[in-house]
Amino acid sequence: MARFRHFLAAAALASAFLLGGAIASRAATIVIVNNDGPGEGFNDPTPSTPFGGNPGTTIGEKRLYIFNYAASIWGGILPSPVTIRVLAQFNAQTCDATSGVLGSAGARSAHANFAGAPLTNTYYHQALANRLSGSDLSVLEDINATFNSDVDNSVCLGDVNWYYGTDGNDGSDIELLPVVLHELAHGLGFSTFTNTSTGAFLDNTPDVFARRLLNKSTGLHWDQMTNNNARKTSAVNTGNLVWDGPSVSMWAPYTLDHEPEVLVLSPATIDGSYVANLADFGGDIDATGITGDIVLVTDTTAPVNDGCEAFTNGAALAGKIALIDRGLCNFTIKVASAQASGAIGVIVANNAAGAPTTMGGTDPTITIPAVMISQADGVTIKNALLSGPVSATLRRSPTRLAGAHADGEVKMYAPNPLEPGSSVSHFDVSALPDLLMEPGINSGLHDGVDLTRRLFEDIGWMPSLTAVASTNPAPRFRVRSVPNPFTPATTIALELPAAGRTKVAVYDVQGRLVKRLLDGWMPAGTHGLAWDGTDEQGRRAAAGVYFSRVESNGHRAGERLVKLER
Repeated sequence: MARFRHFLAAAALASAFLLGGAIASRAATIVIVNNDGPGEGFNDPTPSTPFGGNPGTTIGEKRLYIFNYAASIWGGILPSPVTIRVLAQFNAQTCDATSGVLGSAGARSAHANFAGAPLTNTYYHQALANRLSGSDLSVLEDINATFNSDVDNSVCLGDVNWYYGTDGNDGSDIELLPVVLHELAHGLGFSTFTNTSTGAFLDNTPDVFARRLLNKSTGLHWDQMTNNNARKTSAVNTGNLVWDGPSVSMWAPYTLDHEPEVLVLSPATIDGSYVANLADFGGDIDATGITGDIVLVTDTTAPVNDGCEAFTNGAALAGKIALIDRGLCNFTIKVASAQASGAIGVIVANNAAGAPTTMGGTDPTITIPAVMISQADGVTIKNALLSGPVSATLRRSPTRLAGAHADGEVKMYAPNPLEPGSSVSHFDVSALPDLLMEPGINSGLHDGVDLTRRLFEDIGWMPSLTAVASTNPAPRFRVRSVPNPFTPATTIALELPAAGRTKVAVYDVQGRLVKRLLDGWMPAGTHGLAWDGTDEQGRRAAAGVYFSRVESNGHRAGERLVKLER
């Protein structure tokens, strides 16, 4: 039986974004429905000279132009035979001189068990449900979107205003275009209907987004968890809540930079890799990085390691890496002082428990790189310095991606404590470069949709990668499993026309990873890899249909596998 859920208030699904002509068979038509009253929002008559590619001559016209511009971007990417309607308005939102809500958006209804639904007993956002069913399942507009009208006055964010151009030249203002792209994405499906505060599913029914959320600590997807508390706990499992969709995982290495790290070389008692976040200012680091001894900064006023006053050991920093505690003054002040003393790089130790944060600020005179490490790692290094020198390299990890788990899945935003409206329904802030669907606005986003497009593939906007037996195969690039059907095991045979890095994995019918069989270099020729019918945790996979997928030298191939009862 088809199920339909109507949301009376858009806030029920809205996910806040905080400061800190269609092609018939393919493209979707997205229509912006002006929900503002006379003289406000899209109807604001305040004169404005055309600039930055926006031809509008009033503030209202400029706002509507940007919304339609964003709609054309998503419409050109997503296929749907059903027009997508966005009820949009500008209103005052929570805001002060330093931070505020820029916009929020969400689907107006959720649908399950409709004709054409790929998964039963699964909620889909209204626009996606329409696309999958091929018909309009609701008289409501598909998305409700509200944006902050006070950004253009002193009530919100001081002198900062909306930038209404399409050229990315926003300067110190906030470009409206990426914020609209972000919020439309929430309404199109980039969010869960799960109550993250309680872990409860909407109507005790998982949504397609939740089915792709994987807790790496337990190896369970959200729909596999047997109680609400498990999902509630997973929502604050920082660094271990990931997106387990095949398209996002496949494209992550081509989208994300390698993760910054502090590689301690000596002493042997603390050597190894320490997670680090690169500052928004200063120099970059590469795979080679910079190497030097670490020197703990001291200054004239307690606390003496925060680098906020004149250094007392400035001469000792020449040619070294400065270690400074977070707190009491801007990051740029600390790093600029270390640079002036001759430091070649800076490590800032967090002053609060948990993962390191990204250091914000602007100072074009700073050219040395600066990274933050956790409080615990800072204590480890400082304790080692009491016994002798510590040598380290600030570099990009050769194996880890910024924003991805060590196993390759992209991390979702799961801070502790929970941030309702932001937690879970965003990519993690550790991603580099910054992604469109992080919870806060970042400079340089402009009109790109990065991994968001790939996530939409994973939830059903485009055909599933694992549902296709072969995609762009190279000559003699074949995959064949024997036996098939099988019980309890099968061997996946592959013919590689050339040597190269090769990935072999098994996925379920929902496109979720079941078992990695290979991720490494493989010579040309015929090879066989056994799948014993177990998952990543060694548990026996249920009988049913699965898909193998082989990736090598830019090509993919796969096969449908049928596992029988023993």
